[in-house]
Amino acid sequence: MEVKSLPIIKSAIKRVKTNEKAGSRNAAKISATRSAVKKFENAKTTGADNVEDLYKAAVKAIDQAKAKGLIKANKAARDKSRLAARLAK
Repeated sequence: MEVKSLPIIKSAIKRVKTNEKAGSRNAAKISATRSAVKKFENAKTTGADNVEDLYKAAVKAIDQAKAKGLIKANKAARDKSRLAARLAK
């Protein structure tokens, strides 16, 4: 079991706190993005009425994750392309 030691320098302590906050915020945003994509996939599979709305929500979530630097531009483009292809089927 690894024991994490806190830094002694005040600015480094603040940095650790800030990084933890940002990490949890980033994890939540990535999770929300994945959830939006899964909701669209499930709706498309079951033939739900609101597929268009869920598609738009998923694309928006992907764009926001890209804008925040959580995913790279190529991954965002690839994911959006796959969603569009799935919507067209």
